[in-house]
Amino acid sequence: MSSGSRRAQSRRAFLQMLGGTGMAMLAVVRGVHAIDTHLPIVFTDVTAHAGLLSAKNICGSATNKQYLLEEMGCGVALFDYDNDGWLDIFLVNGTSLEQPQQDQRPTSYLFHNNRDGTFTDVTEKAHLTRSGWGQGCCVGDYDNDGYDDLFVSYWGHNVLYHNNGDGTFTDVSEQAGVAGSGSAWGAGSCFLDYNHDGHLDLFVANYVNFDLAHAPKPGQATYCNYNDIPVPCGPQGFAGGTNILYRNRGDGTFADVSQESGIARPSGPSSMVFVTRNWQAAGSYGMGAVAADFDNDGWPDIYVACDSAPSLLYRNNHDGTFRETAVAAGCALDENGVALSGMGAAAADYDGDGWLDLARTNFSEQVTTLYRNYGNGAFEDASIKAGLGVNRKYLGFGLGFFDFDNDGWKDLFLANGHVYSQIAGRKLHVSYKEPKVLYRNLGTGRFEDVSTKVGPALRAENLGRGCAFGDFDNDGDVDVIVNNLDGPPTLLRNDGGNKNNWIMIKCIGTRSNRSAIGTRVKVTSGKHSQIDEVMSGSSYYSQNDFRLHFGLGRASQADRVEVAWPSGVKESFPNLPANHLYVVQETKGIRERRKFRQS
Repeated sequence: MSSGSRRAQSRRAFLQMLGGTGMAMLAVVRGVHAIDTHLPIVFTDVTAHAGLLSAKNICGSATNKQYLLEEMGCGVALFDYDNDGWLDIFLVNGTSLEQPQQDQRPTSYLFHNNRDGTFTDVTEKAHLTRSGWGQGCCVGDYDNDGYDDLFVSYWGHNVLYHNNGDGTFTDVSEQAGVAGSGSAWGAGSCFLDYNHDGHLDLFVANYVNFDLAHAPKPGQATYCNYNDIPVPCGPQGFAGGTNILYRNRGDGTFADVSQESGIARPSGPSSMVFVTRNWQAAGSYGMGAVAADFDNDGWPDIYVACDSAPSLLYRNNHDGTFRETAVAAGCALDENGVALSGMGAAAADYDGDGWLDLARTNFSEQVTTLYRNYGNGAFEDASIKAGLGVNRKYLGFGLGFFDFDNDGWKDLFLANGHVYSQIAGRKLHVSYKEPKVLYRNLGTGRFEDVSTKVGPALRAENLGRGCAFGDFDNDGDVDVIVNNLDGPPTLLRNDGGNKNNWIMIKCIGTRSNRSAIGTRVKVTSGKHSQIDEVMSGSSYYSQNDFRLHFGLGRASQADRVEVAWPSGVKESFPNLPANHLYVVQETKGIRERRKFRQS
């Protein structure tokens, strides 16, 4: 350890001894003036009060899962489908192999925000009553009509729902050309404008080529056992899926450009046939997907978390094609060159250096991966150095960077839950249902596990899968929703204790796509700068609020907000007062300034 590192650790230990005063001093060292109060930030489980307990997730048998298909669970979206300024909730649902549950035709759920902390189930009214093996979702206004549309991936035909602007949706999958073959296992997805033509394109990761008729049962192969317990098989033994890119033609239809763009046939080292544990299979085993500009060249790239295979980074060549670079870029494997069981993926600039970093959830007994982007889209595995090695027994799915305490640094949340129902009730080193984890960003490149310090709701054990982040009650702090396997979701309301300031930016494209996906926003307050991008998809099969939220600590204003649109237009806005939502329209400036109530 360097002398500088020792001095930093000693300084932090000294400040921690001082208690509240020391932490306030530390905030100044970090470049953000966080308010120090003695009121803790608490996440409160408001699922029942919000009216969400009826939204039960169904994915096969709840007690004795036989197939990989029953284990993986579903995503969730926080998006304002009716443009009333309040986030609504869409929960993807699965179905069952058991006839009684099949006969009930489980559907996904859409809940309308009543603006008073409660929600109303409007699924049937919105015409979102399709039943099937739903997996993930993403949001984007693909036809630029002013209303965000909804894409849902399935094992089977995928679905694109056109938002009609009147509270209803229409299934346009076949007409639009994005339903797929019907035999693929659609996983993570995201809208992006990869060719900068102002129309949102669509990327879909495909997990494995799963054939129920020929899928082995628990214990029928060497890799269908866990701690000598027969469990469902997979992904070993199944061929990996082929990822898809659809180009938006601008007329409501899409063209499959997977082959010509290089998405279906990545040429980098990560795409080579991968051999491990005495099994061999081709394909990417793609799960979580996130599109963002990782090399700061103004064009969106795509990262895919892959299960038991090297993860993928598709670099945008600016000519309609991509090249796969994850191994060379340092974000395919762990620091020892091992491919982990990647589930979800999230991107943010956690260390404030102006480059988007990556996080990925993995299987139990594996460390949550944190890839630090040290420039030009080259990454290093900073997982252990950042302090994420303290939790190794949990199996992570959903995750996201968000500033839960509004101190100006992105924290990290993980939704956990194992996949093997057969280990429930057994006294093993891991459990079936698991708690959630919250890491607080210390602003030094390290994170602290504060899961036990923010109320009991995070420690409640569930089978967490997809999770999404957004301020559903418009009080100035970011809340979380988790879609739990075999149960209702968990809605965690952030009851902010430290009263730090914040600013929120809602971007609307004109020359760029109207959802402004791919727009980069930089907020500077004092000596501290933060960046974020409007992104579709990410986490595990989920969609976060499109409004970009920045904590400001004690700063009373953002000294400068800079917006770089996908079209190439750049705009700057000085001296914006804190604790407001600013609606910025491309080339037309700030169209609305809205002050929220603060809890």
